[in-house]
Amino acid sequence: MPGRVIFRVHAIRRMFERGIGVDEAVQAIAAGETIESYPEDTPFPSRLILAWVGGDPLHVVIADNQADGETIVITAYRPEPGVWDAGFRKRGKS
Repeated sequence: MPGRVIFRVHAIRRMFERGIGVDEAVQAIAAGETIESYPEDTPFPSRLILAWVGGDPLHVVIADNQADGETIVITAYRPEPGVWDAGFRKRGKS
C-alpha cells in the first residue's frame, strides 16, 4: 500500500468527469502494475500504473515524492481500446 496519497486538483476534476472514484484510484495504486516510467519528470519522477478494478482496466498516472513519502495522483482514466493494445499495457493495437 502506498504511503500518503495526494490528489492534485486536476486529478480530482478529471476523475469526476470520467466517473472514477478516489477508492478506485487508491486500489489501482496499491495493486496495479507500473507499465511506463518517466524518471526525468519534474519535480518528481512519475509512472503510469495499470490495474483491473471491477473487471475493467484503469490507468493512473502518479508521481513519487520519496523524500516526503507521498504518492501524488496526476490523473486517472479508463484506457481506450483503439489507443492501447489488447492488454492495455502498450500504446497501439497488437
